[in-house]
Amino acid sequence: MFLRYLITSQVASVVLALLSLSRAAATLTSSVALHKRKVVSHRRANDSQVVHKTAYYGKLNIGTPSQTFSVVFDTGSGNLLIPAEDCQSEACRAHARFAQSQSSTLTEVSCDGHPRQAGDAKPEDEVTITFGTGEVWGRCAQDKICLGNACTQGSFVLATYESSSPFNSFKFDGVLGLGLRSMSQGEDFNIMDQFASSQVLSQPLFSVFMSDLDSEQSEISFGQVKSEHLASNLVWADVARDSGYWEVQVKDISINGEGLGLCTDCYAAVDTGTSELAGPSEVINALAEKLQVRTDCSNFDQLPHLGFEIAGHVLNLEPRDYVDRTGGRCEVSLMPLDVPPPKGPLFILGIPFLQKFYTVYDQTSRKVGFGVAKHADQAPQQNKALLVQIDQGGHPHITEHSKESFLTSFNW
Repeated sequence: MFLRYLITSQVASVVLALLSLSRAAATLTSSVALHKRKVVSHRRANDSQVVHKTAYYGKLNIGTPSQTFSVVFDTGSGNLLIPAEDCQSEACRAHARFAQSQSSTLTEVSCDGHPRQAGDAKPEDEVTITFGTGEVWGRCAQDKICLGNACTQGSFVLATYESSSPFNSFKFDGVLGLGLRSMSQGEDFNIMDQFASSQVLSQPLFSVFMSDLDSEQSEISFGQVKSEHLASNLVWADVARDSGYWEVQVKDISINGEGLGLCTDCYAAVDTGTSELAGPSEVINALAEKLQVRTDCSNFDQLPHLGFEIAGHVLNLEPRDYVDRTGGRCEVSLMPLDVPPPKGPLFILGIPFLQKFYTVYDQTSRKVGFGVAKHADQAPQQNKALLVQIDQGGHPHITEHSKESFLTSFNW
């Protein structure tokens, strides 16, 4: 009787210990530092307009033992893409390449998104992925993927060819797509779906803080929202359509709070992998005319706020966010981009927007949270004018934002 009790107690202790470990694993959060690279380019060949393009990238680890790569964390794409060790194109050889023969946990999988079954032959299919002006070919594999101290099994693309343009000029090795599932090759290719199913993270969400200041550390955080990066409460918007983008509805665009009616009930993709603000050419051209930015910068200090009405609030950009100012010359840095239906017309809220607003991406509820990013060079009075609530009469109304209201709205 005593022996049976002792064994039962030992078993119970083991079970409780395992449950405790499981709970500990499910409360994991992880942050990855983001590094900024800015390059100067011309928008088109023989074009005098100078554009400052910025990219933020950080590190992840793949395989056993782990191999480290620098990647752009891109909400505008859906797959992890890394150069393969046998890729001999110039762009691949300029970056770190994954040595799959050195990982004891790697399995080659099909690129059609379906899991490989026992007894299936080794997959021989490939995938082609287009990125703007370039393209990538590759085969697919599955292995251990770690973002900081958060790890899960996931499928990814091993590039066997990368075009020289634009990949040869990239400072980073690859791209980690953080778009929604319909943008990925399959469920196993979507890293946030994999984290959600393995219950590694305390919450199936991630948040992004981007700063243009060298004195501030930009970062992407998995499983948590960091209140220290917020200068306001969070405003939540539903993902509007199943395009794979973190896409929200834009009710109107405004200048100094006055709706323009240029693009009522439009859509905007929040895109951490795009260096500019972009939108339908007809709307962008009309905005450029209304903003009246003088090329000699003589009216820069008098330029208005440019706002996007999202989820009952106007999210305002300041002149420094939508104007490229170089060498005493000013240009509106809004890029015309005509995305054809059914995905378009579409605005792209890229890095200039994300430097102004801290964003949260909730995989389960399919919502995007927006809050004013807390920067050292931004005065509290300026912050109040950046996130403005629309009152019942449809007019902007500035409200006080506090950390207490943020905590209440997020149910902490």
